[in-house]
Amino acid sequence: MSLDRRRSVAVKVGSVIIGDCNPIVVQSMTNTDTADADATTKQVQELAVAGSELVRLTVNTNEAAAAVARIREKLDALGCYVPLVGDFHYNGHKLLLDYPECAQALDKYRINPGNVGFGKKKDNQYATMIEQAIKYDKPVRIGVNWGSLDQELLTKMMDENAREPTPLETDKVMQEALIVSALKSAERAVELGLPKDHIVLSCKVSGVQKLISVYRDIAQRCDYALHLGLTEAGMGSKGIVASTASLGVLLQEGIGDTIRISLTPEPEGDRCNEVIVAQEILQTMGLRSFTPLVTACPGCGRTTSTVFQELADNIQTYVRSQMPIWREKYIGVEDMNLAVMGCVVNGPGESKHADIGISLPGTGENPSAPVFVDGEKTVTLKGDNIAEDFQKIVDDYVKNKYAIK
Repeated sequence: MSLDRRRSVAVKVGSVIIGDCNPIVVQSMTNTDTADADATTKQVQELAVAGSELVRLTVNTNEAAAAVARIREKLDALGCYVPLVGDFHYNGHKLLLDYPECAQALDKYRINPGNVGFGKKKDNQYATMIEQAIKYDKPVRIGVNWGSLDQELLTKMMDENAREPTPLETDKVMQEALIVSALKSAERAVELGLPKDHIVLSCKVSGVQKLISVYRDIAQRCDYALHLGLTEAGMGSKGIVASTASLGVLLQEGIGDTIRISLTPEPEGDRCNEVIVAQEILQTMGLRSFTPLVTACPGCGRTTSTVFQELADNIQTYVRSQMPIWREKYIGVEDMNLAVMGCVVNGPGESKHADIGISLPGTGENPSAPVFVDGEKTVTLKGDNIAEDFQKIVDDYVKNKYAIK
């Protein structure tokens, strides 16, 4: 399935192109101390292997700025060429000036108009950052955020609204302030000499309906590439559901050129989970393919055995772990569909619809699982090694079905 995409200006970030109906780009952000070059390099590589096509780093101190070029060198030595984005707030103008090697090593800068300075200093500090982007030929994301909106602009718009015969609700004024901040900041960047094809915009909020409303509005008012994301989405299922609900609506309407899922990790949790969620949103919507999809039944009274659950988990984990290798060797493998079903009710039918499917018999029976390949039953697996045997069938199918690069 292909949805009609909003046309936007293409922005090149390293080897990645955002916008102009190119594939929607998945990105993420490290949560290591950027000054710790080894830990940050390790996490960037993990995120890139998981499928993050851009990785953003916090650049907030002299030590962090000094580490960026070393991180880039370490990644290149590992053969990891993922573009790096520098996340600047408050002191970005100074760090970009004082650490030219940082400014050069980054592939893109993120600037928050609400956090570039205050009063008379704001315009000069913003201009300095844009001038550095022009000097080093770097694209910029102008990222406005609900939690750090330019207070001078908001106060001005609130005062103007209060004088109107029929004032708007406060939320409506704040929404308009978000959009105005992004558009006026982009306009100022262009006036300073930054090309339009070096600008990405975002207007992030933490509420689902507000995010949908803001992006529908800004999408009609500009042709800049748009970065989608629900800011501070939350932890676990709440963050996943909220991000999916908001981004799913916008993506269905053709809005959005790059996405980030801002999940709060569980304690000791894997940062790469936000990459997987972003990929699965795009893939289940039919917008991109990243890894073979595994269809599995939810289980019921016919499937009180855990055999099919363990098998589904085993094969899904295995497929994801193999994708970095398969992606380099085989063309089209990310479009493969697998089915792991628990009983005979829907099992054989779902298995026939998949490229490879396996159907277990249900509760209280010795495992005896027919396997279907391209709709045809090929073998029945039995015994204690069903998972290993099925995994080998998947391996053989990949080798025989998909063209070698």
